[in-house]
Amino acid sequence: MVTRFNALTADAAWQKVWDDRQTFAARDDSGKPHSYVLEMFPYPSGRIHMGHVRNYTMGDVLARFRRMRGYEVLHPMGWDAFGMPAENAAMEKQVHPGTWTRANIQTMKAQLKRLGFALDWSRELATCEPDYYGHEQALFLDMLAAGLVYRKESAVNWDPVDMTVLANEQVIDGRGWRSGALVEKRKLSQWFLKITDFADELIEGLGRLEHWPDKVKLMQENWIGKSQGLTFGFAVSDGGMVEVFSTRPDTIFGASFVAVAADHPIAQGIADRPGVAAFIERCKQGGTTAAELETQEKLGFDTGLTAAHPFDPERRLPVYIANFVLMDYGTGAVMGVPAHDQRDLDFARKYGLEVRRVVADGEAIDPVFAGTDAYTGPGALVNSHFLDGLDVEDAKRAVIARAEAGGWGKGSTVFRLRDWGVSRQRYWGTPIPVIHCEACGVQPVPKDQLPVVLPEDVSFAIPGNPLDRHPTWKHVACPACGKPAVRETDTLDTFADSSWYFIRFASQPQDRPFDRAVVERWLPVGQYIGGVEHAILHLLYARFWTRALRHMGQLDVAEPFTGLFTQGMVTHETYRSADNRWLSPDDVRDGVEIATGNPVTVGRIEKMSKSKKNTVDPEPIVDRYGADATRWFMLSDSPPERDLPWSESGIEGAWRFVQRLWRLFDLDGAAAGGDAADAALDRKLHQTIRGVEQDIEALAFNKAVAKIYELCTAIERAGPSRSRDDAVVTLMRLVAPMVPHVAEEAWSQHGFAGLIADAAWPAVDPALLVEDEVTIAVQVNGKLRDTLTVAKDIARDELEAMALASDKIARILDGKAPKKVIVVPGRLVNIVA
Repeated sequence: MVTRFNALTADAAWQKVWDDRQTFAARDDSGKPHSYVLEMFPYPSGRIHMGHVRNYTMGDVLARFRRMRGYEVLHPMGWDAFGMPAENAAMEKQVHPGTWTRANIQTMKAQLKRLGFALDWSRELATCEPDYYGHEQALFLDMLAAGLVYRKESAVNWDPVDMTVLANEQVIDGRGWRSGALVEKRKLSQWFLKITDFADELIEGLGRLEHWPDKVKLMQENWIGKSQGLTFGFAVSDGGMVEVFSTRPDTIFGASFVAVAADHPIAQGIADRPGVAAFIERCKQGGTTAAELETQEKLGFDTGLTAAHPFDPERRLPVYIANFVLMDYGTGAVMGVPAHDQRDLDFARKYGLEVRRVVADGEAIDPVFAGTDAYTGPGALVNSHFLDGLDVEDAKRAVIARAEAGGWGKGSTVFRLRDWGVSRQRYWGTPIPVIHCEACGVQPVPKDQLPVVLPEDVSFAIPGNPLDRHPTWKHVACPACGKPAVRETDTLDTFADSSWYFIRFASQPQDRPFDRAVVERWLPVGQYIGGVEHAILHLLYARFWTRALRHMGQLDVAEPFTGLFTQGMVTHETYRSADNRWLSPDDVRDGVEIATGNPVTVGRIEKMSKSKKNTVDPEPIVDRYGADATRWFMLSDSPPERDLPWSESGIEGAWRFVQRLWRLFDLDGAAAGGDAADAALDRKLHQTIRGVEQDIEALAFNKAVAKIYELCTAIERAGPSRSRDDAVVTLMRLVAPMVPHVAEEAWSQHGFAGLIADAAWPAVDPALLVEDEVTIAVQVNGKLRDTLTVAKDIARDELEAMALASDKIARILDGKAPKKVIVVPGRLVNIVA
């Protein structure tokens, strides 16, 4: 073997071999146990970044390891290819979204291939292709037929300049993220999926996901937001009723106002009064998310109406229109209890409303609540008539019981979760496969006419949805009566595309979305890896989609992902130029901007992002150091759930280790001819095999790396022996999932049969896992003074004698006899001087 590993040559050669032989193509009909390893597929934005490299390296190590352990492994790759960035590129670069997207896919695929990932490229899919989204349309129609899809008017964020609906994330400080225009709340007819039908199931299922991070399960539980409380009505002074739901009926005696949404019937009924219409219009400028409602200024309009308190009809509560109440949440009306809800307190202080304490905060029982922070903790009820002295939970039950007995309210369970609005007024997405006919109403596109393919000849010169103004595409005959009709021009939320892609990876028949029998061999995904930023929506929608398929009898799988791992980010310093521009690391050398020579401002170490230009392109790194060094660095220093700071010294250290491995793999060197066994090295080798396999299964890659470092050191220190030769060959297989190119090259050069990628994981000799020796702490007066390595079964008196004979202990005792010696076998000797 040559003394230096040539990564560029070896990388390309072995990647070609794996491709030519289809080494990592999964066989559906294999008799081996099946294992499905999946990383969240990327959006094809242009180039991969180090975050991608870390994510996919982790999955790749597990996939390769499981293959070596005898599993048939499905480890696919595809592209989450629809979405707004492509339309933005179309407007900015004057290029078709499909052209931009497909060019990016080719670039990113080439980059991924250079890292040697063990991917089944035969199953590659892109969500923007008709052979994918046509099947998604078929599933949408199945859900429509099953009653899981409906259409209704709903409040949306409307950009009046770009003339499109914006997601909540695209509204920044009340303005459209592209146009800068003030966003309006509008009512539009939108398509919804009935995710709320599965709310209870989605919460209960979390309890069975033992291999999900607790924080992710908690985030989903909070998002679904199961609440129990009281639904009841206030009698309003105009003779009507206003219904509210409260999770805190115990605080009902602290209520000081009722607030309704701007589009509540009460508000609409007085819209002709002076000032009301203007206030309603102002409310339309606000946000639509819970977070925005919490942070925006609380505004109200006194309707002049009052509501009678259920327990004291003589007590009248003012009724306000408020900008923090939405018609789509609950009943569109709330009971305001300022002392015990911060939002209500802010509102009450602004409008001079009563703030009455009804839950004791320690010794504080005064009915006048003077604080600036609402009290939301536990306590006993006060100033609440028949509830006084009860704790919060008992008081809730007492109020609900009286409301039900009196016939003016009912205990009920509600969810924060709302049905999933999937309509998007944009071009680059899956066309919703329905047709609108004036005579027949909404008609599904016949399945033999799927896919409904996006037209290519669209223009983005005018703001808004190009499908809506296309001269021919939307004009069709009604499938029911044959009269002229129009297609739906909304497209599906891209979260729909990613809610079932893992199913299509498992089975890809041409004539239907999937083959149930094949899918059920692979699903659920045993290990899913991706960023915690997808902890709520993507994972929740995927869980819903799988349940919807089970509900329709198409699949007998409830949870799509039984194992979930959320990896940390790759981080890097940020840099700003003298004129406050973001600079990339390539623009900076020794603290100055290369182009100008001006000093730069070094900012915080943050997640790599294109907006702050602190990304590192993996391509030049692979060019310089090779794929294996890049992969090894991604696995080495940080626990995989924590952020990994990028450093040049780190990648250089990884490159040196790859070269060190290469030198160790040279069996024609110092170890040649050794016949004797080395018991200590044998034991170390088998302990390392067991430790590394446990660490990889636990995704504790940095721990596995540390154990491999220790084994390498032990091999280097060992003399020529049969054990050393065995250890080196075993080491090749141990590191093969992590640094596959150098392992494959060494395996080949030594003439071993087949590919190391197909080799079995080394077996463990259980007898060699047992330690014959232990390390004993020797203390004097409780302080550690020495350690001894002794036989595990050493006698107590012999251990005591060895401790007292230690040079360090003898110097401390200075010839004096100890007062007492305490021996704990296998752990310590404590000498009381």
